[in-house]
Amino acid sequence: MKNIFTIAFVTLLLVSCGGKEESVDAIIEKGDLSAMRAKKTELLAQQNELKAEIDSLNAAIEKQDVKKKAALVTTTTLKDTLFKHYFEVQGNVNTDQNIILYAEYTGVLTQLYVKEGQRVSKGQRLARIDDGGLSSELARQEAQTALAKTTYERQKRLWDQQIGSEISYLEAKSNYDAMQAATDQLRSRISKTVITAPFSGVVDNTLADQGQVVNAGQTGVLRLVNLSDMYVEASIPESFLGKVEEGTEVKIRLASIGKTYDGKIRQVGNFVSPDNRTFDVKISIPNPDNAVKPNLIATVMVNDYAVESAIVIPENVIQQNAMGNSITYVFDEQTDGTAVAKQVQIEEGYSDDQSVEITSGLQAGDQLIIEGVRSLRDGQPVELKDKSSNNQ
Repeated sequence: MKNIFTIAFVTLLLVSCGGKEESVDAIIEKGDLSAMRAKKTELLAQQNELKAEIDSLNAAIEKQDVKKKAALVTTTTLKDTLFKHYFEVQGNVNTDQNIILYAEYTGVLTQLYVKEGQRVSKGQRLARIDDGGLSSELARQEAQTALAKTTYERQKRLWDQQIGSEISYLEAKSNYDAMQAATDQLRSRISKTVITAPFSGVVDNTLADQGQVVNAGQTGVLRLVNLSDMYVEASIPESFLGKVEEGTEVKIRLASIGKTYDGKIRQVGNFVSPDNRTFDVKISIPNPDNAVKPNLIATVMVNDYAVESAIVIPENVIQQNAMGNSITYVFDEQTDGTAVAKQVQIEEGYSDDQSVEITSGLQAGDQLIIEGVRSLRDGQPVELKDKSSNNQ
């Protein structure tokens, strides 16, 4: 445009010089100030007239040549979609069925019935500790108890027939009760010499060797683990108390084994820690292949916001204008069949991954420009790279 204007201006000067009017040089040579000012005014008027004509020509050229200058873009049709926002916290994988079984009786570990890695059932015998003669003592005690029972039953029959004295009956009953209590106590002590499985699971490792002396409540004999009832425990800031409840949807990512699970919160703690202002939650996690182990680090993504019908766009198509407002561009078809990029000011809501919820400025059906958007300006002619890709 600048070159055209320059050529036209030179042409005007040449015409002026070739006409009957006095040339600029001639007027300057005369030194007449009024004549020079008049000539300048005349030339400026001619310059403005030519510039207006050139602008009209440029507009007409751009309109006729729009396809050659149109920016190539790709669009997508916006639709109402389900949008969910998640916040992240760190958690730890646990199971309530992961315990060390300790000796309950002091003595020599005489037998280990299981091996590491072996599956066991609830109530199954796992190990035995030498009872130090308690079994023999129990046998004698049971014999004495049986005799006391017989004596009591005979005295009771006589007393029921009003034969004998009441004191004899009461002494027999008291002796039998005492013998029975002593027998039960011995049986209880002997039962502590046998370690049984409190739940079904796997013997993770043995902690004591056969023949070793073990002490009640101090010596761990083996670790038993059940991986079928796993859960993730996480601490959540108290600011989310109103958004987290039993049944809240979560996603659990276990980076160490490269797996992600969907789940729901099964328990929400009722205590806020005064130290870090958090409350605990538990989330059940499936473990059909036993790949999830206790104490794995978990990334817990908790759903705190959801909208059934939301406008969601890629984050990379959002720009900032000079005023600091968020803007993007839509494909705006004109009545003459051409199209331009229309700048739209938008308001952002929540963002998730690389998508952003748009609360104002866009609506379902708009043709959002998603490729080539960074170099656009408002009203710039645009053309689809591949027309068949529109509305995809």
